[in-house]
Amino acid sequence: MSFPQFAFNNVRRNARQYFAYLLSSSFMVMIFFTYAVFIYHPAIENSPMGAMTRTGMTIATVIVYVFAFLFVLYSISVFLKSRNREFGILTILGAEAKQINWLIFLENILIGAIAIVTGIASGMLLSKVFLLISTKVIDMDELPFYWPVKAMLLTAGAFAALFLVISLFTLLFIRKNQVLELLKGTSKPKTEPKANLFLALLGVVLLTIGFTVLRVKALDPAGLIIAAATGIMGTYFFYSQLSVWIVRMLQRSRRTTWKGTNLLWISEMSYKIKDNARMLFLVTVVVALASMSTGFVLAMQKSIKSVYLDNPYALSYSYYNNDDETKVQEELALIENRLQTEGLEYKRAEVGTIYYRLSANGEDSLHIMPQSQYDRLAAMLNTEPAGTLGKNEALLAETPNAAKKSKGKQTEADIELSGQPYSFVLENRTDRIAALVYSGRLLVVTDTMFEELRGGNKENEISVSHTYPFILPDFQGLPEKDDPETKLGLELSEWNGSAIREGYIESRAENYYVNKQGFSLFSFIGVFVALIFSISTASFLYFKLHTELSADQAMYRSLSKIGLSVREMNISATIQIAVLFFIPILVAALQSLVVLDPILGYLDVPNVNGPVMAASSAFLAAQMIYFLIARARYIKSVNRMMV
Repeated sequence: MSFPQFAFNNVRRNARQYFAYLLSSSFMVMIFFTYAVFIYHPAIENSPMGAMTRTGMTIATVIVYVFAFLFVLYSISVFLKSRNREFGILTILGAEAKQINWLIFLENILIGAIAIVTGIASGMLLSKVFLLISTKVIDMDELPFYWPVKAMLLTAGAFAALFLVISLFTLLFIRKNQVLELLKGTSKPKTEPKANLFLALLGVVLLTIGFTVLRVKALDPAGLIIAAATGIMGTYFFYSQLSVWIVRMLQRSRRTTWKGTNLLWISEMSYKIKDNARMLFLVTVVVALASMSTGFVLAMQKSIKSVYLDNPYALSYSYYNNDDETKVQEELALIENRLQTEGLEYKRAEVGTIYYRLSANGEDSLHIMPQSQYDRLAAMLNTEPAGTLGKNEALLAETPNAAKKSKGKQTEADIELSGQPYSFVLENRTDRIAALVYSGRLLVVTDTMFEELRGGNKENEISVSHTYPFILPDFQGLPEKDDPETKLGLELSEWNGSAIREGYIESRAENYYVNKQGFSLFSFIGVFVALIFSISTASFLYFKLHTELSADQAMYRSLSKIGLSVREMNISATIQIAVLFFIPILVAALQSLVVLDPILGYLDVPNVNGPVMAASSAFLAAQMIYFLIARARYIKSVNRMMV
């Protein structure tokens, strides 16, 4: 038997151990290949969303590739640790260190080659379905099937290089241990886990710093980097130090610990959490990133839907009072002519507003509008007019989204224009009229007060923004690609900078459709990346359980001799496996809520809890399936050893 045959037989006889690793690797190759098929599709360049789609898919392939490298590196290190006894026997039989290294290298290359072939083959079978689903989700024209030679070469080359580098890397993991130490393998007695008080407190401090920074600088790049670094380090110390300390506290409760089989699984958990700290940390970070990405996309999709539904103006044309009035009227005539050509009935109004910054950085702002114009819009939209306003009285109208962001109702407003202070007593109202302005907040004052605020003469008068909103007949539901409003909005928006030079056209359907396409793309990419993360995290946990299986079998066999029943063993093992599988999901969900809440709050996206919980629930459901499979296999293996 030749040496390559020996390596092949090793892989074949350990197929059960390598199956989860091979399956995950093949799945990564398949996803990478299908993204590459999309990127190199000849029809992508000519599509409207081609550039954005290609960029998004490229980013996804890079994420998959980087994660694949880390996953394979970790998996190989776990396998090598579980095979110490095998290496010890080979050493006794006369194998040299370089021969063992060559054996490991050949095995890794063989598994990598199988993963590449099966991944590309399955990707070829699914590529047509992938192209069909992706174009439907992103709302692009259907992409025909083509023979993806470039995608095949890129995938084969990229993963061949990955497995080659990993195979060379793994040689560094093999320490020149004594034969006796190798023969002991993973059955060496474990030292009692101890928590370092200083590191445990440091973990609490780091997590607190990350939480505080996010509340203060949610959108500052430096703040995000600090929050990410402290959060990641704090999570590691949580598993390596704080978790051990928590289990220690639990062990001190005699009422809990000395009840039934609690003594068994609580004592074992202190060892398992300490031993698996790095793995639990890695799983938590991966799931948290996936949950945050998915939660962000879901929250933004929900937000763009509500923005569209809150906006009663199908089109709006805006300009400033220092623009050429003659050209403005010509451009308005172009828009109206296009509406008439489509046979669309419309109502048009003219509104003038003064922009006012409530804060120095401009994050909090409103627009001031005269009452007569507000009442005219209210009549067109069949809503309540402003009512009777006094000189120092005003109506603060907000869109539903802006109202959700506001910190309670305002009863007074103090502003200063042209060096003159003004104070108003406010009446608060939530309505769709305020969607006319970007901030979604209108301060409605009397016409006389508006002219006073604007300024008495041309030299020092404040610039007024003029907007012509167009109200079209309401269409049921959200706009689709072929709806008249969407087609017209896309066409007119392309006029900005060409046919329209003095003002600016904005279309609610065009804004919704473009944003929907963008987030649908990210959602589509995120689903497949999340699938990889989910399957890979389950593989991490399965590898660790398999590595520790022989030691656990010996322990449960010894306990069965002194009276431990199969049922008690099943309960103890189930609790321990459940902790390993579900604690990272719960921690990741909490971290996602903590991180996304301030970020989306600054982006005016309310109610982040729902999207984050939906994303975390999806991971929890997938993890439940993996847990049931791993538990069944684990308990079946241990049951064979029970007396």
